Amino acid sequence: MSRYLAPLIMIVIMFPIFIIGLSRDPSEVPSPLLNKQAPKFELPSLKDPARMVGSADYAGQMTLINVWATWCVGCRQEHDYLLKLASEMDIPIYGLNWRDHRGDALAWLRDLGDPYVASAFDEDGRIGIDWGVYGAPETFLISSNGIVLYKHISPLSEAVWVRKFLPIIRAMKEDIE
Repeated sequence: MSRYLAPLIMIVIMFPIFIIGLSRDPSEVPSPLLNKQAPKFELPSLKDPARMVGSADYAGQMTLINVWATWCVGCRQEHDYLLKLASEMDIPIYGLNWRDHRGDALAWLRDLGDPYVASAFDEDGRIGIDWGVYGAPETFLISSNGIVLYKHISPLSEAVWVRKFLPIIRAMKEDIE
């Protein structure tokens, strides 16, 4: 009897864990950076390696940081929406080109359009590690005082923007006014 009881107890314990796991949105991975100061960084610009791009460039303004790469299928999926956001919203988008080849990334932006105010070139991925990047694409919403307000993993879309980002942005603007 006891040899059947142990597996039954394990099933009873594991069942709620499986149910919770199946009901979670895979794009919502908790980030240790949420509600904390965004990591400071400075990297060469993708377009001009002699110029540096980093956290000082967007200090004092609400900003999106979008982690992208040319090898990333999801980055291609979200690219048109990023172009639309860049033309319609008053929130600057900074790119973090992550673990990519400079020539490929430059061709991507030339051919598909460039939604970014600037893109930092993180060739070896070290800044991505500081930001807790799991993969591309990832998009961070940063407050005007440098706090990470939200992290989205997977392609950004209008539905995600309206459901996740806009409520946070509106709340932040209400706090300022």
